[in-house]
Amino acid sequence: MTGGPVLIGIDAGTSVIKAVAFDTDLRQIGQASRRNSYAMLPGGGAEQEMARTWTDSAAVLRDLGEAVPDLARRALAVSVTGQGDGCWLIDAAGEPVHDGWLWLDARAAEEAAALAASPGYETIYAQTMSGPLACQMRSQLLWMRKHAPELIDRAATAFHCQHWIYYRLTGARGLDPTPALYGFGDNASRAYSDAVIEAAGLADLRHLIPPIIDGIEEAHPLSAQAAAQTGLPQGLPVVMGYLDVMCTALGAGLYDPDLRPGLSILGSTGIHMRFVPEAASLTPNADRSGYTMAFPAPAFAQLHTNMAATLNIDWLLGVGAELLSAHGVTAAPGDLLDGLDARVMEARPGAALYHPYISVAGERGPFVAPRARASLTGLSQETGWFDLARAVFDGLALAGRDCYASLGGPPEDVRIAGGAARSPAMRSILAAALNRPVRSVAMEEAGAAGAVMIAAVQQGLFPDIAACRNAWIDPLLQPATAPDPALVPIYDEMFEVYRATRTALAPVWPAQADLGARTG
Repeated sequence: MTGGPVLIGIDAGTSVIKAVAFDTDLRQIGQASRRNSYAMLPGGGAEQEMARTWTDSAAVLRDLGEAVPDLARRALAVSVTGQGDGCWLIDAAGEPVHDGWLWLDARAAEEAAALAASPGYETIYAQTMSGPLACQMRSQLLWMRKHAPELIDRAATAFHCQHWIYYRLTGARGLDPTPALYGFGDNASRAYSDAVIEAAGLADLRHLIPPIIDGIEEAHPLSAQAAAQTGLPQGLPVVMGYLDVMCTALGAGLYDPDLRPGLSILGSTGIHMRFVPEAASLTPNADRSGYTMAFPAPAFAQLHTNMAATLNIDWLLGVGAELLSAHGVTAAPGDLLDGLDARVMEARPGAALYHPYISVAGERGPFVAPRARASLTGLSQETGWFDLARAVFDGLALAGRDCYASLGGPPEDVRIAGGAARSPAMRSILAAALNRPVRSVAMEEAGAAGAVMIAAVQQGLFPDIAACRNAWIDPLLQPATAPDPALVPIYDEMFEVYRATRTALAPVWPAQADLGARTG
């Protein structure tokens, strides 16, 4: 027998399912992962096999047991977080009704638009302070009731990804507070709102919405069946982490009632958020859009989410690799990252303008346009390849500024997380575009770390999240990247052109999307 107590975080993302082991100083001591897979379907569908998601989750826990000596004995608790939005239906016996619908699914765009235009939307926004989007459970339930009623007829409970995993671990059916409140709740009471559910046209489906399970307050024991599948001991406390966005925010240091910072998460998607200490301090956006997401009580975050962030960089590198391959040069897209930061910073800001709406699902922050499309404008014969790469990086930063502008402007201190946070060029460009110092937290697996922070409070290691953050996260804050005073006025000017260009292009996006669908 070796080693001290261990807290385990499961982070079931869109691309990867991870199990990460931390000691009680939040030092990562082991990790196991498996690649995820999902299907993109005609008509905008995006679905993931629920049975495989569970077997992969159990497998990464077994793999973690092989990587961390004596894990079963040392484990204090397991905490679960995962990808947000979507709709994962199970029947009364606990079996999947269908594959899970992901946040990438765009089929319910008309239902979301109709909800935004409905008389009940005033009630919905007043209590949730979150706008309707095609990716949300409430929109997807409306679509299913209209177009696939057989799914609704067979369903007993509606989950998101992490809630499905939690159910398989414990047998408990519930939603964590984050999606429960922005989908169906009242921020002031932090409980479900019958008025919101009725205004959304879902009163007849109320039985599908399970109770709220707040992991900061309660845990459920690992079942005998799950213990046999995972290699962990029966009865081990299992904690419902908050949605992955909020767990990542915890692990990246956003929870700070004194400083009230901002956070930009630049992963596959882009998320730009500000800390709000209590419900009374929430402020509506002028266009009544975006999300308000619950932290552990009493705090919240208000945010906008770009549909795609580093997916735009992936696209650019994929195009480069394809071009090289056509000339007999073998290079994976990731190979082209070597040296890219330096070349990007040598390139000219403003040599081209890029709007990063590369997702086939369009854009959702700070505006909702399911058929928005990416664009490169302002090109000339002098524009080079690395100017285009610079434009993509610039576009991600300007999209972030666009989101913060809708939230009242960027806070005085901004944190950065996600894959792009490792890029010095991205940190420098974001700092200049926001005219704010930007810094990261030296935490590789922020989502799993945030889930473990919730477990640490639930298990009594700390009295509250603030104390946990003081001990675990503050020491990991990295030196700030200050805005370059020579670049700040350039990005101020670029942002005005960026906003004017996206406004001018918006009327042609539907025609572009239709043309692409026909020729594709």
